[in-house]
Amino acid sequence: MAIASLWSVAQPVNAQALIPHVLQLDPDQLEEQGLGLAQEALQLAQFQQFDLALARAELASQLVPGNAQVWALLGGLYLQLKQVDLGIQALLKADSLEKNNAEIMFNLGSAYFRKQDYETAIRYIQAGLKLEPETSGALFDLGNAYYQLARYNDAIAQYEKAVKIDAKFWPAINNIGLVLFEQGKIDDAVKKWKEAIVIDDTQPESKLAIAVALNAKGNTTQALSFGESALRIDYRYGDIEYLQENLWGDRMIAQARTFLALPQIRNLISQLRAAPPQIQPEPEAPLTPAPIMPTPITPTPR
Repeated sequence: MAIASLWSVAQPVNAQALIPHVLQLDPDQLEEQGLGLAQEALQLAQFQQFDLALARAELASQLVPGNAQVWALLGGLYLQLKQVDLGIQALLKADSLEKNNAEIMFNLGSAYFRKQDYETAIRYIQAGLKLEPETSGALFDLGNAYYQLARYNDAIAQYEKAVKIDAKFWPAINNIGLVLFEQGKIDDAVKKWKEAIVIDDTQPESKLAIAVALNAKGNTTQALSFGESALRIDYRYGDIEYLQENLWGDRMIAQARTFLALPQIRNLISQLRAAPPQIQPEPEAPLTPAPIMPTPITPTPR
């Protein structure tokens, strides 16, 4: 048993040389490094480099685990990358470290909206609005949550508050049209979509909605004009799933299927998909809640 005999050989007494040196970490230096990483993550997020931003934010949360803004940033990045459960965990951590932060509450509302937990989304958004009631984007998100629960009058009330704060906030006007259509008020809905187009005639959402409504009323010629204009701006609106993501309700979707099945529209969508034009980013907030990135990142209160 040669191996066993090797262990029986007396070894030099040098155990003290094997004791590892414990590195003394400077908490202030760690915080400085963590905040630096968080700022880098924030800058990368502003340029939509979310994967690179996330790696830095995750490390920053380890270096400065008591900083609510770092956790809020991390949560927002998880939401951008559609990792909703991780986003909620990070945002709840941020909320535990810093109570009464409206941005954190708004982002938690956004996260629960994405999980289709609309009641919880409403509670968080309302809590944030108690602190910052003049936040048009949060009012818009609250309206969307009510809309998903078919609380149509409550939804319209929140959208109208958002427009009162920001008269050019076309997504809220657009979504009032969506609600009105679901209520069977087609003419009123068309008026709202036309108002949205007056604010910004480069966005396709309201144009396609008008096309669908006009086609439902039998005005196919004018409907084709609006629909072709919308799809040439962004052909993704020719996809039913994309319309559902943008909160089109059951009545709108049913009429959209009919309109998109028209031969002229089918052919146009096929052409655009074969040689897709460059899609310009939407000029305003998306029609589903988006995370708010905290800025700037500040040191942890001591």
